[in-house]
Amino acid sequence: MQASMPLNASTDRAAGPSSTRRVAAASLAGTTLEFYDHFIYGAAAALVFPKLFFPQSEPLVAMLLSLASYGVAFVARPLGAAVFGHFGDKLGRKSILFITLLMMGLATFLIGCLPTFAQVGMLAPVLLVLLRIVQGLALGGEWGGAAIMVNELDPSGKRRGLLGAVVQIAAPIGLLLANGVFALVTWQVSEEAFLSWGWRVPFLLSAVLVGVGLYIRMKVQESQVFEKEAKGREEHAPIMEVLRHYKPQLAIAFFARLGGDIAFYIFTLFLLYYVPAKMGLPKSIALNAVLFGAVAQILFIPVAGWLADRIGRRPTLMIGGIGGAIWAFVFMQMVQSGSPAAIMTASFVGMVLVSFMFSPLASFLPELFATRVRVTGASLGFQFAGVFGGALAPLIATGLVARFDSLTPVAIYLAIVSALIAVAAFAARETAHIDLKDAGR
Repeated sequence: MQASMPLNASTDRAAGPSSTRRVAAASLAGTTLEFYDHFIYGAAAALVFPKLFFPQSEPLVAMLLSLASYGVAFVARPLGAAVFGHFGDKLGRKSILFITLLMMGLATFLIGCLPTFAQVGMLAPVLLVLLRIVQGLALGGEWGGAAIMVNELDPSGKRRGLLGAVVQIAAPIGLLLANGVFALVTWQVSEEAFLSWGWRVPFLLSAVLVGVGLYIRMKVQESQVFEKEAKGREEHAPIMEVLRHYKPQLAIAFFARLGGDIAFYIFTLFLLYYVPAKMGLPKSIALNAVLFGAVAQILFIPVAGWLADRIGRRPTLMIGGIGGAIWAFVFMQMVQSGSPAAIMTASFVGMVLVSFMFSPLASFLPELFATRVRVTGASLGFQFAGVFGGALAPLIATGLVARFDSLTPVAIYLAIVSALIAVAAFAARETAHIDLKDAGR
């Protein structure tokens, strides 16, 4: 009995309030900066890259090529999930948090330094796509590492939903920062100056922000759950074990994530294209709507995380999925009204519902997998959905509008994938209060 006390005391200290705050702050800060880097590319892809990197094409084709370059990162994200998930499950969760943040920051800074098509021709879009792939690899590993770190702070499961919300809220904060910086630059400089050098400012600022994130993460300790249950297992290959033994869990993770990802990008990135290009309204209206939607998520992701601990992951996801399927049609009608207030309200309510689709995932997905494969399994499920969700959603939505000259097909598309969230949640077992040692069974 006495011999075991130092170990237990050490474990208790590591899981105490100060450690919880430190890990939560490090996960929030680092993941926010990763999403900031990710979203400034999305804003630039909609606002400036068609003119600067794809000017040889017709306007619609240039926009589609620019959005395709944005989507390339989503294809790279599952590879990043597999690579960094492997090391996260073999070497520890902490190790991948430094590498992914550094990769993302360097790639984003270099995008801000790139020459344009007018300066170097086809080399410009090639370099742009290569750096976008690096961004995708980094974000593919970041989410899993951060989500599992906060998840494993509470093995018994009383507040994993709320802790997971800390990671999920990083996305709208990053979105708010990215579009806020872009909005500030567009307000301060002329259109000519913005296309000449102003668009580079948000990318170059990333260097400072990533430095702050790395400093915060230096003080984080390794997950105690990993140290006790999975460290030193040299014989297992996490990705092979996930693909062999966790196919149902991967399918549930995929469909639980898919609809929310599509809803997120239609409610945000799609507006940046549709409002100025198809409706002829100032792009500031679309930017303001996106910012308003980000505020909605910042307010309601913690609410959804708290609710996921109280009533369960499945009911919370179902609220988001069914609500999103209904709101898809209301959203399109409000956007078509052309009223700035209606457009911003549509985005706000849409992103409230996305909060219920998105927030529980940082607890629900890790709870589907055992400790020894948790980073790999949760990351793969989350990121593969991104290939069919965030990567294709802007292209599909833009293509549907071009083909049918109507937002109704986009609403139908969004309603179907939102409903799939409810189906996936219904097919899963409730994991809200299980002990993590029983996860994946």
